[in-house]
Amino acid sequence: MLFIRNAVSTMIDETHESAEDLALADGFVVSEAVAATSESDEIDVLDASGCVVTPGLVNAHHHLLQSAFRTLPGTRGVAMSDWLPTMAAAYGRVGIDPELARAAAFVGVAEGLLSGVTTVADHHLTWPAGCDDVGIARATASAAAELGGRLVFVRGSARDDPEEAALSAERVVSALVPHGEAGISNDGMLQLAVGPAGVHSDSEQTFRLLAEVAERHGLRRRTQANEQVDVAIALEKYGRRPIDLLEEWGWLAPDVTIAHLCAVTPEEIARLASAGVTATHAPGCDLPMGWGIAPVAALREAGISVGLGTSGGGSNDAGHLLADARLAMQVAPLIGRPLAAREVLGMASEGSALGLGREELGHLRHGAAADLCVWDVSGIADAGVADPVAGLLWASPGRRPKHVVVGGRVVVRDYELVGHDQRDLAAALTKLLAARTV
Repeated sequence: MLFIRNAVSTMIDETHESAEDLALADGFVVSEAVAATSESDEIDVLDASGCVVTPGLVNAHHHLLQSAFRTLPGTRGVAMSDWLPTMAAAYGRVGIDPELARAAAFVGVAEGLLSGVTTVADHHLTWPAGCDDVGIARATASAAAELGGRLVFVRGSARDDPEEAALSAERVVSALVPHGEAGISNDGMLQLAVGPAGVHSDSEQTFRLLAEVAERHGLRRRTQANEQVDVAIALEKYGRRPIDLLEEWGWLAPDVTIAHLCAVTPEEIARLASAGVTATHAPGCDLPMGWGIAPVAALREAGISVGLGTSGGGSNDAGHLLADARLAMQVAPLIGRPLAAREVLGMASEGSALGLGREELGHLRHGAAADLCVWDVSGIADAGVADPVAGLLWASPGRRPKHVVVGGRVVVRDYELVGHDQRDLAAALTKLLAARTV
């Protein structure tokens, strides 16, 4: 049993807050009445005095491998048509295998936990010919498990052979979640999904074969659409826009989440909403790279659930979702109406979780998974702040949580990982990259 006591405010979800203490039992949020009947001998208390408590953040779109490829020359502020081959060349020089996947995942997941991300969706797109695909997936999953974070591993595709991509997805499912329902492990810590990179890189056959894998195993589907290069290539290659192709190929459906959606028309937004598609906004990638910005207010007003993601280290060098939430709030008026801080916090938590089909994540209502963050708002950055919940975004761009809990287990305590030294994880990746690039 874990109690969170004395918080300034607890954000239950986007529209509800509470001044009451939180009780967590068996990995879930429970009422005080239930807590009072518990016979647990193990009771822990996190003192949240001077702090705001929020649901754990859910990073709905990441590329964890890219944590090993940040700030590479030639990858900043360039057209995606230049960025893609530059990144591919870097992958080729270093070599993609389970060892690198594990080291990069340790860094990426740890970075997320230290900034309040309790669940991360890793859209893995890099599968060299003959690679150990199951080994890469297992290495990524094991790193997240050891750190105590939830992982959604997406067997992606970027120009892969369609049949091999589908066979690989089958192998990954059989190896990692053989008995899970809807591709989710029994403890809820690991989830599998499938997803081509987009119509700019993958064929109709790839989309259809991966959809068949998803249907057989009840997996969620994820892809990317309407960034700069995606629209240009779709028009050049097919004479049609990406949303048209996704609809024709069977990828506008309630089990599909589409990341980016920068250049979408009002008519396309209406079609996405009608199909029940969910969306992921990634301003920390798209905005600085010049690849566009999603009309978030219009998407939400059409009834589309919108989550938030950082994308990977090749285009957004930080995995700090709260900082990207702040950016999303700040730039929203440029492409629609302003977004309130609570709206964007809701996107970064329950909005992202809904796109993963995880109704137990992203909120702190009774019965929710016990994933939460404790944010100290008593310091100088919050002096004079009238609304401490809104201040989480408006004040202190680099804010990090004091404590983080995942499944009722404290994984970050007093700003440090529990059971791991972040400096050791960073040094291990640095050493591995240095050995491979001599």
